[in-house]
Amino acid sequence: MKLATYSADGQTRTGIVVGDSVIDTGIDGTMIDLIRDWNRLKPALEAKAAAGGGVPLSAVKLEAPVQRPGKIFAIGLNYADHIAESKMATPERQVWFSKAQTSVNGPYDPIEIAKGTMTVDYEVELVAIVGQGGKHIAASDAPAAIFGYCVGNDVTERMWQHAVPQWSLGKSFDTHAPMGPWIVTADEIGDPHTLGLRCFVNGEKRQDSNTEHLVFNVWAQVEHLSVGMTLEPGDILFTGTPGGIGAAMDPRQFLQAGDVVRCEIERIGAIEATMVAEG
Repeated sequence: MKLATYSADGQTRTGIVVGDSVIDTGIDGTMIDLIRDWNRLKPALEAKAAAGGGVPLSAVKLEAPVQRPGKIFAIGLNYADHIAESKMATPERQVWFSKAQTSVNGPYDPIEIAKGTMTVDYEVELVAIVGQGGKHIAASDAPAAIFGYCVGNDVTERMWQHAVPQWSLGKSFDTHAPMGPWIVTADEIGDPHTLGLRCFVNGEKRQDSNTEHLVFNVWAQVEHLSVGMTLEPGDILFTGTPGGIGAAMDPRQFLQAGDVVRCEIERIGAIEATMVAEG
């Protein structure tokens, strides 16, 4: 099932995406509320999807599926080709950083280049959305902890990222965590480690890989994070980016106002944004 957060007629709602239409779930609450109560709601939502109807996607505005996640974590250096282009050693332990809630952005909303910055970069990533979650989740139990998946772009301000050892500030600028266009539930995806992912800038393919090349796969990520913290419904995990970032090109190619960045993952969909200078 594909589940979206969308705005229409001044209201923001959750919906089921079927073909080119979106069907209102009829639930009062956010996507996090839906995820938290998924086991009870699922049969009724499946019936709604089967009945059809709804309104055209073209008549609504798709928002980030989870607009105010409790936690946003992202893993660095998690594809071999990206590690090589970064001229760093393969990490023995998972390298995590956080992104701020205020970096969340819709799947087609503009991405801001902040005043005084000039080294903004793209990173296509599979995003995993936590379902029931928990703590001390074994890798073997991790599939049951994930609600679904969407496309993400871990937009990064490289100058700010590398100015200090800790990356969170350079990863947390406003609008720098676009995701969507919807959540595809985990039961529809099955194994998330077989998905092709690509990033295009102005139509030029920059990144092209497959989640089978993750150094630490999604299940290992869930196990590692849940050792120290309780993963909760709607928490967001950016699972890593492959090689092809602008900072590794020769010469380096950072994003400029007017550039169009498209990130796509097979069996999920695509997000696309125009870069704009901060107003």
